[in-house]
Amino acid sequence: MGEMFKKVLIANRGEIAVRVMQTLQQMNIRAVAVYSQPDRTALHASVADEAYPLGGVTAAESYLRGDRILEIARACGAQAIHPGYGFLSENEDFAQECRDAGIAFIGPKPEAIRAMGDKVLAKQTMQKAGVPVVPGWSGAMDTPIDQIRAEANRVGYPLLVKAAAGGGGKGMRLVKDEYELQAALEAAAREAQAAFGDGRVFLEKYIARPRHIEFQIFGDDHGHAAHLFERECSIQRRYQKIIEETPSVALTPDLRAKMGDAAVKAAKAIGYTSAGTVEFLVDDKGNFYFLEVNARLQVEHPVTEMTLQQDLVRAQILVAAGQPMPFSQETLRPIGHAIECRICAEDPANSFFPSIGTLRRYRPPVGPNIRVDTGVIEGSTVSVHYDPMLAKLIVWGRDRREAIDGTLWALRRFVVLGVTTNIEFLQRVIAHPAFARGDLHTHFLNDHPDLNEKPAESPDLALIAAAWVSRHAANTGAATNGAAAAIDRAGPWSTTTSWRVG
Repeated sequence: MGEMFKKVLIANRGEIAVRVMQTLQQMNIRAVAVYSQPDRTALHASVADEAYPLGGVTAAESYLRGDRILEIARACGAQAIHPGYGFLSENEDFAQECRDAGIAFIGPKPEAIRAMGDKVLAKQTMQKAGVPVVPGWSGAMDTPIDQIRAEANRVGYPLLVKAAAGGGGKGMRLVKDEYELQAALEAAAREAQAAFGDGRVFLEKYIARPRHIEFQIFGDDHGHAAHLFERECSIQRRYQKIIEETPSVALTPDLRAKMGDAAVKAAKAIGYTSAGTVEFLVDDKGNFYFLEVNARLQVEHPVTEMTLQQDLVRAQILVAAGQPMPFSQETLRPIGHAIECRICAEDPANSFFPSIGTLRRYRPPVGPNIRVDTGVIEGSTVSVHYDPMLAKLIVWGRDRREAIDGTLWALRRFVVLGVTTNIEFLQRVIAHPAFARGDLHTHFLNDHPDLNEKPAESPDLALIAAAWVSRHAANTGAATNGAAAAIDRAGPWSTTTSWRVG
């Protein structure tokens, strides 16, 4: 059994970097941050025990510089690196370079990342393991178009052209009939080449209105593997999740058991260690199909933590240090219901275009069974260079209705000024009757376009704000610093009881 780490570097930024640091510090492990030039005053850099500059502005110049990150890790004496999610978290070369440098990579082994990074190879591996997969076809890129058309007819329309080396909707095209096939193949291949440096694509049967349900998996080097139950991730925009919950209302005990068993088979098939997810599509008849394995900690892991009372980051650290995972399938018993909303600086009324600026007011809600994982504070700058997610709001309830009510309460009290956010949009989704019924699928937002419509501004809100601004301006010249502070504390921006913003 390995000795516990004394110092760990977090190769990430934002809320996930802060989240990992919290567990490290609770375990009396020194947390090391790295930061780009725009992030020199970021929250993750200030709460770390040590912080070192990466230089650069964009992700490619900073957080994707594996060589620079390893250089810093060696120089500061870090024994391990936690990659968070995104950036280098699923980069098999970086995981291998950490191994070669004698630095533990807190995540799966490079072989597992490699096996699941190629979507075609992943499907073949899962088929051998007895995990159901979506019908499809893959072959060489120089396969004659007539042969590809024949394979497409066998799979059946509509179908998807998908990138073999990526995800997140890049290199993906929906094809409704054979007349669209060739153009879709060419466009998807170009996009895949640009995004992943690999233009290979494959065909997959399109499943109409599926649910997107993933199972959290965990494994260690002592031969143990388990699933930590499911998360419903069907509320998406452009293939990106925005609301997640557990448990899923769609799963019967029998279906849950079958999918959990398939997820564990998938983990064992690739010798998976650490935290990961097996993602499935579920059709309206209860058939489920393997989609992919995310070889990392997921953004939505807190809902699992809330219902199981487990710290998945702590479990990752223990396993990376050579210890067995701190739970077994038999000891895992979920309680209640949890919902997560991603709070993003973006404008839903303008195609979710990112919003940049300085957070003039930032007041997350506080209350029973409410958790906010955040990467910003009041005064933080939201940059154009990185993902616009500010925080994750996670709410637990004894049942789904209580979790929904608690989430709506918290969203109404989440105050953000200085940038446009999706908070009101999230309220509309959570409050929608179809969401309350659990009538969810990956095209939910397309089926309810009214959710994207920006509501009319409240005249009362405008009057209150204007009155406060006038009062503040009238007092500015005469007020002392102390009086000015008192006026600010009395202003509407500090009030979240009788009225609120967002």
